[in-house]
Amino acid sequence: MSHHHSDKSHKAGTLDQEALAEAYNQALALEKAGDLDGAAKAYQLVLEIDPDDHGGAAVRLASMGRGVVPPKAPDAYVATLFDQHAEMFDTILVDQLGYDVPLQLREMLLEIDGEFHAARMLDLGCGTGLAADALDDMAIHKTGVDISENMIEIAYEKDDYDALFVGEAVRFLESTGEDRWDLIVATDVLPYMGDLDRFFAGISTHLQSAGYFGFSSETQPDDRFAGREFMVGDYQRFAHAQSYVEALLAKHDMECIGCANITVRSEQGAPVPGHLYIARRK
Repeated sequence: MSHHHSDKSHKAGTLDQEALAEAYNQALALEKAGDLDGAAKAYQLVLEIDPDDHGGAAVRLASMGRGVVPPKAPDAYVATLFDQHAEMFDTILVDQLGYDVPLQLREMLLEIDGEFHAARMLDLGCGTGLAADALDDMAIHKTGVDISENMIEIAYEKDDYDALFVGEAVRFLESTGEDRWDLIVATDVLPYMGDLDRFFAGISTHLQSAGYFGFSSETQPDDRFAGREFMVGDYQRFAHAQSYVEALLAKHDMECIGCANITVRSEQGAPVPGHLYIARRK
């Protein structure tokens, strides 16, 4: 795991923004033109200028099959990505990308228990609150966490949560003193994480015995994984092998009680395949 700066110590203002923009745009242009070697060199330059990687150069390199698969998407990149889209987020995700994973999660929970109800729900990567909308009547007290401040502001205005925190999911789980939850959800979070070990360890620590963990992931055909546990797919998002997810759940005292093949979203008109999991804490 790389070392972490305190979240706000590296304000983008200390960067040479013009040089960064120029290097990034050149890398994108080379990638579009099909010159992957040239693009890879250009993305390396981007990383030298901006080690925190606001532009996600590390995941772009992996997406092109260059460089190692990073253990996660850089925090600065994920925060920037979602801060930029916050105002339009619901419209883009739901209307344009056909995103309805929270509603599919609702259906799965009701299949397990027609009267499904949780006293306390934690929504990691809550965004603007789509899961709180979908599961509104299923939980009494709702806590939301997101790395994007702009997203949290919108969720706050919608008033769907009883508590909201700005922060990265793993760090939140490793530092929070809140009581345990009996439902933890993380829809569309795994595509920004590679290695899931610390994440699942944190979930397990904060989930009541017999509590539920509902989450989605993106996937790829087995031959593309080529034996890897996770990889970066064509659109800079991480895909996870089902065998890896299930093995890690078991390692952290959670039992997979449901896994459905779903379409996570559409990307450039094509369906993106994924899984929707429900696990129960032992």
